[in-house]
Amino acid sequence: MSNATPQQGLVTLKTIRAMAQAGEPFACLTCYDATTARLLEKAGVPLLLVGDTAAEVILGFTRTIDMPLDVLLALTAAVKRGAPRTVVMGDMPFMSYQADDAEGIRNAGRFLTEGLADIVKVEADSSTAPLVEKMVRAGIPICGHVGSRPQRAAISAGYASAGRTADEARQIVADAIALEQAGCGMLLVEAVPDEVTDAIMRATTAPLIGIGAGTACHGQVLVLQDALGLSQHAPRFVDPVAQLSDHVIAAGREWIRRVQARDLGGHRYTMKPGESTRFEETDGSSGGEDAGASGVSGGSDSGSAGPGAAHAPQIRPAIQVRSTIAETRITDRHA
Repeated sequence: MSNATPQQGLVTLKTIRAMAQAGEPFACLTCYDATTARLLEKAGVPLLLVGDTAAEVILGFTRTIDMPLDVLLALTAAVKRGAPRTVVMGDMPFMSYQADDAEGIRNAGRFLTEGLADIVKVEADSSTAPLVEKMVRAGIPICGHVGSRPQRAAISAGYASAGRTADEARQIVADAIALEQAGCGMLLVEAVPDEVTDAIMRATTAPLIGIGAGTACHGQVLVLQDALGLSQHAPRFVDPVAQLSDHVIAAGREWIRRVQARDLGGHRYTMKPGESTRFEETDGSSGGEDAGASGVSGGSDSGSAGPGAAHAPQIRPAIQVRSTIAETRITDRHA
């Protein structure tokens, strides 16, 4: 067995390659936050993908192409901070690399520097191989994503499987070969028949991750929400490992019950000995003479004599300063 167990040490890309070469299947899950990353690292999951599926399962969009680059960078860094001993894969979102090679290389590099990723996934085919080669030459580890590519869903009018004809299957295998030759240190194939996966395994040596691509791949990945039974409509290839939706709903209902019963449980803070009495004696809400000495009621702008006269000059300038600041902020918003 390799070191990728619940008692694992530092997992690196070399660890993943060693598992693939040893024929030991490795698990991968998507992840989008530090808390979940910490738990999945504790479970021993060696590879976490911060995918553009965050657009759907985190941000509430209906398409992955709506994923903002800067948000995905922030999520990727959060996952790495939560799971520092796990391999974290960033994911190049739609239009972060398609328009210009230089921009694509810079954005891929940002996943390493700002996103703290160990490797970056790119939805690609053989035509993208020259760009991938430039990324790798710049020192960026790349995972090439072939087969069904969700960022192209607009062309096919929705998400669909791939490689179901002989011509499509041959093209996907050719894409995988070209991307490995361009320097991809890892490959991912999505939603293809077993025959396509088998052909890629025979034609390439890089660790191959599958999602809806049969059992032959070196590694397997699922969207975490699908795996945990949290999705309303999971893909047909998903067999959830848990059903947490009911537990989340039950927990929400239990919190409602506790709030309505004023039965929150947990630790309640208390004042230091003697401080509660002192507070009650000086509390302005008690309606004593101290409350009437505030100078807020009954005073005039002329500063006429009265219990609050001495305090009024100190209060009014503070209010005027705050008003000036507020006016400045309002002006700035409309500039």
